Amino acid sequence: MIRVNEIKLPLDAVIPQALPAAAAKLLKIEPKRIQKIELIKRSVDSRQKEEGVFFVCSVDVTLDRGEEEILARRQSPRVQRSAPYCYEAPPALRNSPLRPVVIGFGPAGIFAALTLARAGYRPLVLERGRDVETRTQDVQAFWRTRVLDEASNVQFGEGGAGTFSDGKLTTGIKDPRCRKVFLEFAAHGAPEEILYDAKPHIGTDRLGAVVKAMREEILALGGTILFSSRLLRVIVANGSVHGITYRDAAGRDVDVEADAVILAIGHSARDTVEALYAQGVQMMQKPFSVGARIEHPQEFINRVQYGRFAGHPALGAADYKLACHPPHGRGMYTFCMCPGGTVVCAASEKGGLVVNGMSEWARDGENANSAILVGIEPEHFSSSHPLAGMYDQRKIEQAAFRLGGGDYTAPAQLVGDFLASRPSRRLGAVRPTCPTGTALGDIAQVLPTRVVEVMRGALVQMDQKLKGFAMPDAVLTAPETRSSSPVRILRDEFFQSNIRGLYPCGEGAGYAGGIVSAAVDGIRCAEMLLRDER
Repeated sequence: MIRVNEIKLPLDAVIPQALPAAAAKLLKIEPKRIQKIELIKRSVDSRQKEEGVFFVCSVDVTLDRGEEEILARRQSPRVQRSAPYCYEAPPALRNSPLRPVVIGFGPAGIFAALTLARAGYRPLVLERGRDVETRTQDVQAFWRTRVLDEASNVQFGEGGAGTFSDGKLTTGIKDPRCRKVFLEFAAHGAPEEILYDAKPHIGTDRLGAVVKAMREEILALGGTILFSSRLLRVIVANGSVHGITYRDAAGRDVDVEADAVILAIGHSARDTVEALYAQGVQMMQKPFSVGARIEHPQEFINRVQYGRFAGHPALGAADYKLACHPPHGRGMYTFCMCPGGTVVCAASEKGGLVVNGMSEWARDGENANSAILVGIEPEHFSSSHPLAGMYDQRKIEQAAFRLGGGDYTAPAQLVGDFLASRPSRRLGAVRPTCPTGTALGDIAQVLPTRVVEVMRGALVQMDQKLKGFAMPDAVLTAPETRSSSPVRILRDEFFQSNIRGLYPCGEGAGYAGGIVSAAVDGIRCAEMLLRDER
């Protein structure tokens, strides 16, 4: 099989019908020699937008003959040897009669449980939140009434925090298991486009059904999933896991005997982190980021990115990715950009407010939004305590709750006013989308001073890269504090903590930074558990 890269096609080309002729031309063969062709990657090239915007594709082709001859003749990065991806599970050496336990049913927990279930180990899964159908109703009710359910919200419940985002599947990790994650999502109902789009996403409106389908497979393989069940403690003896205690949906404390626990708790289970720390689970501080969500009209982003081709039906909503790294000092970067999306209130604690971004599959909303974030290193935490970053997050969120009026209305400010260090009094051309509402004022009152200083300088520099990014009427909604965990739960080369049998996993443990990387870490933790011969 041959990988053919950098196939350039016009926007009006019909994909995949146009691919065989284009690939054959690059290989200098007749199209009829191609027996099979698979689209591997599709991206948009708009670097010379005034001259043209194009699709750029990579394909895998199987020929009737002579593949080795072509590979030898066409020595170019555009023509490479390829092999079909195949995931091979490690040998299952575990012989314990006890069921493995998975705590949390976000991406890390789902893929860990699925891996264990397929190996025949019937995992017991505990999820503190509710199933995705009920959870969706709870979140919608919160946005409508501003009455927060701390057990079922944007952060807690089946699917994890990513369920109410964009279902964004971009990742910087190179682990080959990423392909397995994409294939699993597609096999469980995600759009086929995620298998080849350069910037894949599932969309909040579709992700719930995908998560439900994965849940149903785990159950069919003998797994058990208990919702509204929160971990209270790990039962430890002689430095090893001997069980867990959890609080069930009826409020009863239940003990379960276990010798292997995958801890996929997500980045917002602060009470669980505190309980584990009190038990002696080793943790350390980890950098995290703070900032706000910025909203522009999506039509403006389309024009800036695509020029006269903006609005072409083949393109959809444009996105962007920006970073500002001064030679001395901290920089700012955009994160989780949501084309045609909304800013959402993502609170999980009463008295605290945090925002995030969300898009549906169609990405057809009026505004584009993105987090603009500044990193905070441990040396700038309020103390040397391992959980200091977590407490600093909470202080920012509580200050934002108060500034917004104490009812989950989010503090907001126009970019022009933010840059001029003056409170906003009235909106301009951009209408904020946060469903719990926004209260105009001065977001510098809730963000750390150092973060505000960096944001003001970086907005101006980002405007030079994407002209109009710092438009005066763009809206900043704050705070964005939960892009990653401020704590790392330490683990060794076998993925176990200082308590044998406890496997810290995913975003909450500090080993992932998005849906795909968390899912991959879930698979890796399950693999290590399977290799343990206990």
